[in-house]
Amino acid sequence: MGMNAARLTEIMYYPVKGCAGTTLTEAALTPTGLPHDRAYAIADEKGELRWQGGDPRMALISPEPSDGEVTLRAPGRDPVRADSPDVHAWLTEFLGVPSTLVRPPAGNAHRLHVVSRASLDALNRRLAARGVAPLPMNRFRPNLVVDGWDDPHTEDRAARLAVAGAELAFTEDTIRCAITMVDQRTGRRAGPEPLRTLADYRRTDAGGIAFGAYFQVRRAGRIAVGDEVAVRPGATAGP
Repeated sequence: MGMNAARLTEIMYYPVKGCAGTTLTEAALTPTGLPHDRAYAIADEKGELRWQGGDPRMALISPEPSDGEVTLRAPGRDPVRADSPDVHAWLTEFLGVPSTLVRPPAGNAHRLHVVSRASLDALNRRLAARGVAPLPMNRFRPNLVVDGWDDPHTEDRAARLAVAGAELAFTEDTIRCAITMVDQRTGRRAGPEPLRTLADYRRTDAGGIAFGAYFQVRRAGRIAVGDEVAVRPGATAGP
C-alpha cells in the first residue's frame, strides 16, 4: 500500500499507568491527548510510581471504565472500584507488594504513543530470522496504531500527522525499556526480546533503543478506527 492509503487500525488508552489497555473504536482527541489516559497510577510505600518492568503482574490488571467509574479486574480476584477504600488492599494482595492507587500529577500523559504496523513487521522479520516467534503489538503499548505505510519507522520521520480532523505533531522517539520484555498476556518477563534484536538496528546517538514515536495533539478532533492517516508535508522530524 502507498503512503496515502495509511489508516488508523487501533486506538488504545491505559486508565491505570502500567496496567492493561482499553481498546476504543473512536475517541475525542483533546489538547491533552486521549481522555482518561493514565489518569491513575500505582505507587509503592514511598510514593514512587510502580512500573511493569519492576512489577510485571501489573499487565494482568484490567481497568474497565464505565459511566465515569473505573473498575479493576484481575485473574482470580473479585473486581474492585478504583475510587473504593478497598482498592489499595486489593492491589497490595494481587501484586504482593505494598501498593496504593494514586492520581499522577497533571501533565503526566499529554502525548500519544504512535507505532506503525510496518515497524512491527520489520522487527518480526528480524526475529523470525533468529528463530524467535513474532511479538504482538501490545508489547509496545501504543495509543494509536497505523497500518499502510510502506516504510518501517515512518512515525519517526513524520513531523505532522493528520487523522480525520485532528492533527498531531511529532515530539520525540519512544525510548524503550524492560517493559517491552513483559508478556502482556501472562504478566511475566519473557526477555531478552525485543530489546536484543532492536539493539542491532535501532540504537540512538544517546545510546537508547527507539521504537515508535510520541506526538502531541496540535488540533483536537474526533478520530475513529479506519480513518486515513496522512503525513503532512514539511520538514521531517527525524534524521
